[in-house]
Amino acid sequence: MNSTFLFISGPEIMVIMLIVVMVFGADKIPEIARGLGKGMRQIKDATNDIKKEINDSAESPDLDTNISKDIHKEINKVKDHIDDLTGPIKRL
Repeated sequence: MNSTFLFISGPEIMVIMLIVVMVFGADKIPEIARGLGKGMRQIKDATNDIKKEINDSAESPDLDTNISKDIHKEINKVKDHIDDLTGPIKRL
């Protein structure tokens, strides 16, 4: 058995498991594992919900993502109005 998990070899994993059994007892280990599994599932669900909300808000039709185009249009309108007001008068 030559596998490593997070840079921990087989004998080190066995020592850690032995310490866990000694501290918590064999009857509490499945309960602890279930609790950890539920906690990890809740974290995964929460992150998926956050991702979904971000994607939904980004794809919302009410949200205008082309703000720079609108700004350029407004700037060009102002330039055109200034050119109309000045008419033939140009700055030297």
